Amino acid sequence: MGESLVQVKNLSVGYTSQAGATLPILRNIDLAIGEGETIGLVGESGCGKSTMALAMMGYLKSGIRVLEGESLFRGVNVFNMDERALEDIRGGNLALIPQNAGQSLTPTLRIGRQIGESVRLHSKLAKDHQQRERVIELASQVHLPQPEEMLERYPHELSGGQQQRVAIAMALAGEPEVLLLDEPTTGLDVTTQAHILGLLRELAAETGTAMIYVSHDLGAIARVSNRIIVMYAGELVLDGPARRVLKQPAHPYARGLLLSIPRLKEAVVPASMPGRPPPPGRAGQGCGFADRCPMAGQRCRDERPLLEPTTSRELVRCHFHDRVEQLTPPEPPHWRRGASRDQLDSILRLENVAISYAKPGIVDQILGRHPEVRPTVDEIDLTIRRGEVVGVVGESGSGKSTILRAIAGLLPPRSGSITFEQAENLNTPVDKRAKNLSRRVQLIFQNPDASLNPRHTVAQILAQPLRLYFGLGNDQLREHSVALLEGVRLGEDYLERLPSQLSGGEKQRIAVARAFAANPDLVLCDEVTSALDVSVQAAVLDLLKQLQADRGTTYIFVSHDLAVVRAIADRVAVLYQGRICEMGPSENVYRFPSQPYTEVLLGAVPEPDLDAGPGLVAKDVPDLFPPDKGCPFQRRCPRHIGDICDNETPPWQPTELGHAIRCHIPLAELHRRQEQSANAVTAKSETGK
Repeated sequence: MGESLVQVKNLSVGYTSQAGATLPILRNIDLAIGEGETIGLVGESGCGKSTMALAMMGYLKSGIRVLEGESLFRGVNVFNMDERALEDIRGGNLALIPQNAGQSLTPTLRIGRQIGESVRLHSKLAKDHQQRERVIELASQVHLPQPEEMLERYPHELSGGQQQRVAIAMALAGEPEVLLLDEPTTGLDVTTQAHILGLLRELAAETGTAMIYVSHDLGAIARVSNRIIVMYAGELVLDGPARRVLKQPAHPYARGLLLSIPRLKEAVVPASMPGRPPPPGRAGQGCGFADRCPMAGQRCRDERPLLEPTTSRELVRCHFHDRVEQLTPPEPPHWRRGASRDQLDSILRLENVAISYAKPGIVDQILGRHPEVRPTVDEIDLTIRRGEVVGVVGESGSGKSTILRAIAGLLPPRSGSITFEQAENLNTPVDKRAKNLSRRVQLIFQNPDASLNPRHTVAQILAQPLRLYFGLGNDQLREHSVALLEGVRLGEDYLERLPSQLSGGEKQRIAVARAFAANPDLVLCDEVTSALDVSVQAAVLDLLKQLQADRGTTYIFVSHDLAVVRAIADRVAVLYQGRICEMGPSENVYRFPSQPYTEVLLGAVPEPDLDAGPGLVAKDVPDLFPPDKGCPFQRRCPRHIGDICDNETPPWQPTELGHAIRCHIPLAELHRRQEQSANAVTAKSETGK
């Protein structure tokens, strides 16, 4: 590590409550970042990660102020700088890449103009042609395909990964010395995430820029960071080399985070940490983690631990850090099982289903014409047995949520049939379905902030389905609502709270409780854990499995997180461009991924292990539409074998493991190639140790 670029000294920031109390968000932060260093800043939501990153740039949200301490850039306190001085270093010496590039880009301006504005503001190039050359150079540097053509597009014409590349190019325009990345890959699917993380590693090596990655995803952090800092309740609790932190964390909180992460090699829902972080000002006089810590004693509640060095080159805030390795890992949760699913009948059947978002124009409607439009989802054949969990995986845009919307009646299929309980037709829109049928099929949306009415209390939210489907009165409503809250491990005191008074995990639990208020037979889960911290995610997965065991509920579980699907699903369907390319028992699909696209997805999953490098990589060229003929994956497939892939639809190949794939390459040849790829990754990993 070279000279310190950023130094944070005893920094505390906070705000004043309505009662006049000072509530700290960051508490006595000491931190130094050297030239060319890559640091991962991790912790649960609300621990202060993003506040810390923004404070390094001298930015605090409205109402927040510095309580004590300072943040220095090259020896100068950024909080003492005037606006002009701050403008000079922000975007230049210190640059920020935001979490959601799609929201940070101006929708009405072409990409080239937006990158050009950053070049004009933060570079010394005076002439227009020099600025234009620099814009093209930046677009090439972040690997945008056909840069000159891409610069003429608007943000909505780019994929999520391409939008994130544009945000990176804008941040690089001023040749920054320090790059702050606030959850840069959280909203991306695994393959796009793998490409972006690879790009950032490459840029760090080429430019020597110091990078600070803010994330709750320890898998992503493992791919890019050589040092990891763990935050909890506004404090630094662990700071050390990435390998040491990921292999043998010296703080019980870091250990709990790692144990909460689902792993690709383990078909179990991990145990979750109990409790949640304290809100600002509620950490108490002792250790902020004491109420959740399995080692906590009276000293932990009475005396705040110091951030102290250990013999293994770490800084740790724990009275008993030398005992952490002696802790026994918690047992994964167990659930009661009913009859074997193989002996139970099917609850849902999709036969040759095609779904399209395209609608005929006014002229076509008047003339009764139905122009030929390639469907978004096509040729879907799927049978789901009562009481099982079927995972549906694939990249963004593969059609996962579209299938759920069709089953829920929000987007009726264009052709084919969806049959519930062997008799009920689900091709009809939800507003035309019988009330009892609507009750039995429930959808849990991805974002509870968008699906929960912000002006309704939890009691009102839960009362709606209870009144609609069962006609319950006031006394019965409260009794049933309390029972629902207890079912999702929340108490009666939550009834009078608004969604804004809940954490992300609590909001998702309320969304689950609302769905189960209808006593459904089939629950459609649309990315229900994608925005949650790993500890909360583990608790929600445990909750879903327990409710399944208690009620015999069937789930269709859509996610782009393949490790989560491995933990919860009995069977898995893999989608690409709205077509199923592999289907089978979860254990077999994950242990022996046969279809090249499945192999690409699994190879892209970031795990919190420095020795688990990326596997087979597909071309980073998004397909907006499937090709007119041949294999849908032909343009990006790393195992493409020629004209047969381009011109002929691949046949289904059943395997001896109980699942089937669609691919032209014979199974024996596929397995041989996969073994070669796995051996190459292992050899590369061992060489890099």
